[in-house]
Amino acid sequence: MRRLLLASVFILSACATAPQKPAPVTVAVPSASVRPDAAGLVGLTAQQLVGKLGSPALQVREGSSLKLQFRNSRCVIDAYLYPTQNIVRVEHVDTRAPSGVRANEQVCVALFQAKAN
Repeated sequence: MRRLLLASVFILSACATAPQKPAPVTVAVPSASVRPDAAGLVGLTAQQLVGKLGSPALQVREGSSLKLQFRNSRCVIDAYLYPTQNIVRVEHVDTRAPSGVRANEQVCVALFQAKAN
């Protein structure tokens, strides 16, 4: 009887101190499409974009979408335009240095605006 009582104490204490897995933590990570448009290019038409940045160095059409690339010695801007309500507008923008390293969107756009004005 004494052994049974002692064994049950050990079993109960083992259950009470058993480590429990912490509940998973959910962290919201914004996707690229939710990324804030720091330079104010998203939503512009091709004509408005050219008015703001100057003539593109490259234009690529794929179906009804359009990619305009603006380049200078310090920065490359890729603007992706897609039809929305029958108007082709900028939906996404990538900015980088000519080496391929990601560049600040506001700084890149400012470099092109200074040249365009």
